[in-house]
Amino acid sequence: MTKTNIERTHERKNRFNGESVMLTAEEAKRHDELFMHEFMATLEDRQLGQGVSKHWQKMREHLDWFMKHNAKAYMVLLD
Repeated sequence: MTKTNIERTHERKNRFNGESVMLTAEEAKRHDELFMHEFMATLEDRQLGQGVSKHWQKMREHLDWFMKHNAKAYMVLLD
């Protein structure tokens, strides 16, 4: 199901180039969770060793979800 512009009320920006995309509430939540998991994984890896954190898998799940459900947002925000 395609979302209308009315439903896309949450702006998110690419942290490197500032390009923005409007997201639905669910997409914005997933976007924020993705970066929360990245942060948690980075912290945990400092203690346990590189690539060990379970948070990398959660981050990957959110990336995969974006690739499937909103490829445009994935390309602008996450690729």
